[in-house]
Amino acid sequence: MKTAAVVVTYNRKTLLLENLKCLLSQKTICDLDIIVIDNNSSDGTLTALKEHDFLKKIIYINTEKNLGGAGGFQFGIKYAAEREYDYIWLMDDDCMPQENSLQKLLDVAKEKHDNFGFLASKVLWKDGKICTMNIPRKTVFKSVEDFDTRIIPIEMASFVSLLIPVRIVKKLGLPIKEFFIWTDDWEYTRRISRQILGYMVNDSVVIHKSKNNYGANIAYEASDRLDRYKYLYRNDVYLYRREGITGFLYEVVRLLNHTARVLVKAKDHRTMRLGYIWKSTLDGLSFNPAIEFPGEGISE
Repeated sequence: MKTAAVVVTYNRKTLLLENLKCLLSQKTICDLDIIVIDNNSSDGTLTALKEHDFLKKIIYINTEKNLGGAGGFQFGIKYAAEREYDYIWLMDDDCMPQENSLQKLLDVAKEKHDNFGFLASKVLWKDGKICTMNIPRKTVFKSVEDFDTRIIPIEMASFVSLLIPVRIVKKLGLPIKEFFIWTDDWEYTRRISRQILGYMVNDSVVIHKSKNNYGANIAYEASDRLDRYKYLYRNDVYLYRREGITGFLYEVVRLLNHTARVLVKAKDHRTMRLGYIWKSTLDGLSFNPAIEFPGEGISE
């Protein structure tokens, strides 16, 4: 049984080095390869890997341009799925697995006889509390609240410690690179769970060393970073419109809530913030990227 840990990184060499130390310390019975997908970092990531003698222990690939998180994960999953792996273990460079994080996922994979779409770890923040941005969804519209039961059925999860069987990738395709950032993990895991359920494994624990323990919030975001939100609202429309009338109503309520939040709480650039919400939402109505599959084209 062979597993590929796919780590996507961009200009966070210090966190990446810590992540790799965690991965190289995994206590697991499987054959584990570590594949680092570098979105063309400019902070000396490659030099740091050389200085710490990691290049002999990992597979390092520079994409030669910034593909975004979505493009990086698509690249890495495609690379692994086209090779002799049974599972792909996904994570960002700021994800710090415990020594048994992978083996706990593989134990459940064995128990389920591979009858699952994906397995997600429990994600804690730096202070040991649940990382709010990585709480899986028990249903499309309801987050998990049980962090004690060993195995919880879920429909959506993040790419912060997610195990996917390669056979699922070959059957249902790759994440959508055009998402660039945001929602690619929700869309991909929901695409899978529409066919076969995923599970959260509460005794597989990782630490997410994100800057803050909260998700994206356009009302509070710095004005020079607002352009990123065009991806969030566009991509979310693509995701929820697939859920029919229930998804449509959910999006309407959500957008009205975000609009009110900007009007009440934003300290500046309210018109610009509202513009990103509603223009990007309209863009999402006609956003129809193709689903790509392993084996299409040439994997570098």
